[in-house]
Amino acid sequence: RVALNGLYFNELTGLCRPEELLRLCRWAVELGRETGVPVDAAMISDVPGYTWATVTAMAQAGIRYFSVAPNYFDRIGDILVQWENKPFYWVGPSGEDKVLVWIPWRGYALSHLVRRLSPELVDEYQDYLDETGFPYDIAYIRWSGHGDNAVPDPAICDFIRDWNTTHAWPRFIISSTSEAFRAFEKRYGDQLPEARGDWTPYWEDGAGSSALETALNRASSDRVAQAEALWALRRPAPWPAETFLDAWRLVLAYSEHTWGAWCSVTEPLRQETLDQWAIKHSYAAGADFASRDLLERARAPSPAPEADPAMDVWNTASWPRTELVVVPRDYAAGRSRVLDDRGQPVPSQRLRHGDLVVLARDVPPLAARRYRFVEGPPHVEGRAEADPAQGLLRNDRLTVRLDPATGAIVELRVAGHDANLVDTSEGEGLNDYLYLIGDRLEDLQRNGPVKIRLGERGPLVASLIVESDAPGCRRLIREVRVTAGLDQVELFNLVDKERLVADNYRAAHGKESVNFAFPFAVPEGVLRLGLPLAVIRPDRDQLASGCKNWFTVGRWADVSNDRFGVTWLTLDAPLVEVGGLTARLLNSQTNPDVWRKKVEPTQRFYSWAMNNHWGTNYRAWQEGPVLFRYVLIPHGAWDQAAAARLALASGQPLVPVRARGPAPDNTLPLTIDHPGVLLTGLKPADRGDGWILRLWNASDQPVRTRLEWTGPGQAGFWLSDLSEEPWERIDGALAFPPMGLKTVRVEPAPAR
Repeated sequence: RVALNGLYFNELTGLCRPEELLRLCRWAVELGRETGVPVDAAMISDVPGYTWATVTAMAQAGIRYFSVAPNYFDRIGDILVQWENKPFYWVGPSGEDKVLVWIPWRGYALSHLVRRLSPELVDEYQDYLDETGFPYDIAYIRWSGHGDNAVPDPAICDFIRDWNTTHAWPRFIISSTSEAFRAFEKRYGDQLPEARGDWTPYWEDGAGSSALETALNRASSDRVAQAEALWALRRPAPWPAETFLDAWRLVLAYSEHTWGAWCSVTEPLRQETLDQWAIKHSYAAGADFASRDLLERARAPSPAPEADPAMDVWNTASWPRTELVVVPRDYAAGRSRVLDDRGQPVPSQRLRHGDLVVLARDVPPLAARRYRFVEGPPHVEGRAEADPAQGLLRNDRLTVRLDPATGAIVELRVAGHDANLVDTSEGEGLNDYLYLIGDRLEDLQRNGPVKIRLGERGPLVASLIVESDAPGCRRLIREVRVTAGLDQVELFNLVDKERLVADNYRAAHGKESVNFAFPFAVPEGVLRLGLPLAVIRPDRDQLASGCKNWFTVGRWADVSNDRFGVTWLTLDAPLVEVGGLTARLLNSQTNPDVWRKKVEPTQRFYSWAMNNHWGTNYRAWQEGPVLFRYVLIPHGAWDQAAAARLALASGQPLVPVRARGPAPDNTLPLTIDHPGVLLTGLKPADRGDGWILRLWNASDQPVRTRLEWTGPGQAGFWLSDLSEEPWERIDGALAFPPMGLKTVRVEPAPAR
């Protein structure tokens, strides 16, 4: 007999984008549909810690049970101390979804340690249950063969047969996850505690050992999701469901926890190390190629005759957007003046490398605006200015000043607020470069003397380029950019990484980390971190045993008080240290007491961009240019949904498409009437005619919204899930708890 479990991989869930996390469970739903046996249980091995919305994804897949069996000793914090053989219901971000979680004795590796079932093991196990006060008369163990990736151990069949024949108690049953958990829940479910919060992961830190590929895969995940949405809006060809499935498989394979060879750190040039890294790298490279190809196919121009030089700018999000759009070079026919669909000029500029950028305003949701390229000078509206001698950048709303010694931002001011948003009290500025060999803070190094020169001249886009030597780099180039009409500061940090040369990559002198500082001056500000389909305050919204030395964010962090704050977006680097450089645990860490136990209130955090801290599997070094992009957005009072909108837009920007024929109509005539409810996923249905909407209440309050069909005829709305089946007919009205997710299937009325 074969029993199927609900996760496609042993995933590093903290690395996943929202739709990627849901796809982790989608294959189980499809297998259940094809076999007629629903998959209601999931299992994960080795990996310690899981992003909070893992519960959300499981609920969307109909998964009720989660067998968690982490590594039993290494870099797991105090997970086993807190939760081994203490079953509980893990409640998701919305408060409405939950799964039964249970960690067995020794995690997934009991059979690695004792090798065979025996009467002596039974006695030892019963003693352990008695000593720990285990209150239930149903327990379970994992038996996974004699090592990682081992074949099943057939000897357990003989032992269990013989034991059950000769003993009345305890009785052994070879069981699936679903059977064991269902029996346990039936007897004890009403007695189990509930726990709510992010089970902040531990092993995602290793993704910083291949920062280039991690950045590629983050972009690929967003790009596949946006290609699905654009395909749903434009329908350039029949929906290639299998091709998208293949792309998601590559994205997920990179985020899977098996990074490389066991000897990758001790013998980085061993052929086994090189071969296994080539495989891992191929997932990121393959996902990059597949996602770009799918997006290009989704934005293929219509077969209509080509219009005068023009482009349609598509908004795949569910709210109006104003953003800077980079025009593909062959669209504008050398022209730099741009008119909108009402014939009005819009701001544009040729950048120093020849690209044309346009400020596209108020592009409607799930639709496009047409822009024409005409003869004449670019239109000027507002002004962005850069002064390299003073290290100053300005637009009509923001003032930025750089430190002439370090190149960090030491002043960030916004019109109407008479205060500097940068906390320089500890000698750091925003985007300060910090490099550490080993684990001693007294060895922390900064970049060398900087040269600040003019980048973009304005008037639409102005930037300063800060170039310097820096430890760990061949060179460090940081560009700071502002745009007239936008309340944001963009940071482009090019780290041309130099390979760390060491005689021993497990020694302290063979360990390195690259960090960028972000100390904000927001008095009594609360730090919040954006996760996939969830938001947390460090420490306050964490499950017991969640990692506190580092956090893995989705796209953003925010520091706000009740009057003002700053949202920080990270496009490429997911790891964050809160309050200090706290990610300094090198190699194997078996003592649960060495891990950070509390996160104090703070308005300071660090982007942990690169590291090689592991003693196995992850990479011993990395080299070559890697771009880390960040965005700073000052704002008024805290608005969780606004932060989520900014973050989603950063990963899925407005999409230019070469214009042909008449200007496009709204191809999905649908409105969502509450600004806090975001469309985080949109795709054509895999079966039948219709669209699949993923709707998330990004706010911290319960909301009600209504879907309205604004096109000809009528459309049917159905509550669905990852199966995409129409389960419950609705009239378009939806009620969401905070951070609640719903899947809706939309079916157009049949044509008459």
